[in-house]
Amino acid sequence: MKFTLSWLRDHLETEASVDEIAETLTDLGLEVEEVVNPADQLGAFRTARVIEAVQHPNADRLRLCRVEAWPNGPDGEPEEVQVVCGAPNARTGMVGVFAPTGTFIPGTGVDLKPGVIRGEASNGMLCSEREMMLSDDHEGIIDLEPGTPLGVRFVDWLAENDPGRVDPVIEIAITPNRQDALGVRSIARDLAARGLGTLKPYEVPQIEGKFESSLKVRIDADVQQNGCPLFAGRLIRGVTNGPSPAWLQARLKAIGLRPISALVDITNFLTYDMNRPLHVFDADVVKGDLRIHHVTDPAPIMALDDKEYVLQPGMMSISDDNGPESIAGVMGGAHSGCTEATVNVFLESAYWDPVTVAATGRRLKINSDAKYRFERGVDPEFTLPGLDAGTALVLQLCGGEASQVVMDGAAPGTDRAYKLDTDRVQSLVGMTIPAGTQRATLEALGFRLEGDMAHPPSWRPDVKGEADLVEEVARIASLTRLQGRPMARVEPGVPKPVLTLTQRRESAARRTCAALGYNECVTYTFIDEASAKLFGGGDDATRLENPISSEMSHMRPDLLPALLQAAARNQARGFSDFGLFEVGPAFHGGEPQEQHVQVSGLLIGHTGPKDVHGQRRAADLYDAKADAEAVLASLGAPVRVQILRGGAGWWHPGRHGRVCLGPKKVLGVFGELHPRVLRDMGVKGPAVGFTVWPGEVPERRLAQATRAALTAHDLQPVERDFAFVVDADVEALKLVNAAQGADKALIESVRVFDEFIGGSLGEGKKSLAITVRLQPTQKTLTDEEIETVGAKIVEKVGKATGGVLRA
Repeated sequence: MKFTLSWLRDHLETEASVDEIAETLTDLGLEVEEVVNPADQLGAFRTARVIEAVQHPNADRLRLCRVEAWPNGPDGEPEEVQVVCGAPNARTGMVGVFAPTGTFIPGTGVDLKPGVIRGEASNGMLCSEREMMLSDDHEGIIDLEPGTPLGVRFVDWLAENDPGRVDPVIEIAITPNRQDALGVRSIARDLAARGLGTLKPYEVPQIEGKFESSLKVRIDADVQQNGCPLFAGRLIRGVTNGPSPAWLQARLKAIGLRPISALVDITNFLTYDMNRPLHVFDADVVKGDLRIHHVTDPAPIMALDDKEYVLQPGMMSISDDNGPESIAGVMGGAHSGCTEATVNVFLESAYWDPVTVAATGRRLKINSDAKYRFERGVDPEFTLPGLDAGTALVLQLCGGEASQVVMDGAAPGTDRAYKLDTDRVQSLVGMTIPAGTQRATLEALGFRLEGDMAHPPSWRPDVKGEADLVEEVARIASLTRLQGRPMARVEPGVPKPVLTLTQRRESAARRTCAALGYNECVTYTFIDEASAKLFGGGDDATRLENPISSEMSHMRPDLLPALLQAAARNQARGFSDFGLFEVGPAFHGGEPQEQHVQVSGLLIGHTGPKDVHGQRRAADLYDAKADAEAVLASLGAPVRVQILRGGAGWWHPGRHGRVCLGPKKVLGVFGELHPRVLRDMGVKGPAVGFTVWPGEVPERRLAQATRAALTAHDLQPVERDFAFVVDADVEALKLVNAAQGADKALIESVRVFDEFIGGSLGEGKKSLAITVRLQPTQKTLTDEEIETVGAKIVEKVGKATGGVLRA
């Protein structure tokens, strides 16, 4: 929405500057996108007198001028400057506009430099209007009245004598709820309510019809119910449709519109001035009466933009006996458009249904000022006053005489009322505004108050409740007055934590994964059916009823599919070594309670770049195991856990493990992904990962704000090594668990440090060597006690694995 400062002042009595107005508009919610002030580029131009103008000695069409310039203004000292000028009206004694060297010339886009023209020095310029972008006139330089003060800034002289030439243009953004701001008067009303000026009264002229219109209007019953509740017009005969006056053309040009003719310019002016689109028909072209109806069969129409459109069934049309004459609420037809030969016109003002107009405009791909306003909603009660306002301008500028109003239908009712609770401003906005100020604000915005009930004006359909009244009061009072204050505590003292255990665990998991070198992913909770089936999902229970694409048809059963898809995309772009993780929900059913939070990580490629020490290696399941244990530790999981097999089918059958507190209490799983899954997901090479279920980690029985005291032992630990010969298919973990259980109080740790296969052990056998660390707490262990524990270890391992000590 564009308008000029002088246009705004037609409705608002104010002395505020452009900057003050722009800042206030943005604060009111009408964000200023741009301010174009012609004066900003004309500050260096000053009035000057031509002392003498003689013929250039070396050019027939140039004149050599001695100019009395005032570089420091009228209070400074004048300087004589020589200027070579090609204007035919340059003469001795004239007063013009002088630009010194270094001045930016808007019309040419260059900075003025000293020069030599045909052997004569030229140190400045006597300017024409086009060079200053004041008009297209370049027949000669600007010739001011002889009594014009010398040395004054030309922009200041224009502001006093011809302000329209340097009228600033303001452009604001229109939000969907402020369609009324598409009229200059509504903008002025907001500024007046803020106190930036006084809203001038607007008197709608009462036009008495001189005769009965021979052109009638009729709205079909179905259209009147849902499309066009009111259609009105006037026949004006004997008009002269010439160019519009200079003030009107200047206004339209300033906001980017092209003046066409007086009749058309009047409708465009009221569209921006009062947010009331009108349309003018050439009455001599219209055959019969005008009918507003829904199109039943495709009907072509040549519109005013010289393009042919085909009206489809369901669209609204204004038709005469010959067919469509206008696309209702969108654009008029060229056949009945006004020309210089137009003598009799029919001026139309109607209220159109916003949804119907919007749908028609989209289908026909038409964007017009009328459509832009009607689809957002105009003031229905200003339909007839707008017709009178347009009629008055036509009679004033084009002459003629107007008929009585012809109309069909009635304006839809907009009266409604909401209770004004002056105390809600404090509770909803946090501002203290006196009740009297609130009432005065609403009245200034056009609201009608009856006791505690506020009736919104007809041009504000966005006000739909009590909260909207509070918003209007706060908006005018300025939300910049809000002061931040800490919320009052419910109870004195240190407040209790606000985060739940689940939220704290998710945050801890994120920090731990990021510290381990993983990059966090945030993926969709929807995946394709094929990927879901690879991870135990893809059934009808998790199928979306209305997916946004075929690749997002199911709720994800696990986080790993999305991580693998991200890994495949990264590999396709040349990244081969990286780690990804995500914390989020996965779904094992379609009901709200059938979801769980997971922490999943994925390692692709190697542990690092190539180096001279040869430390680079491929990431393996032990890396995934270590990372899973680190995440579990951050969640507060017990230190002693069991590692069992029996993971889901997307894990490698021999290279994974479940982290358990028992056969049925699974905290997480780690290992290498199945090659078949990697192939189907498009991931190259082996990949390892882990999944942790924070909800399965038991909560600590005695939650403490601080860490437990460090237990330091004053007795020396004892380590003993054992080598057992077992069958080749015996798992090392089974042996470790058996040794650990020999004496849980005394044995601190068991660690495998060697594996040997072959040699004298024979076929199907292997040797596993372990280190057992004994930590006494009461007294130093004797040799007999150490031997006793060793015997228990041999016995436990033998029973669990069938292993014997290696000789």
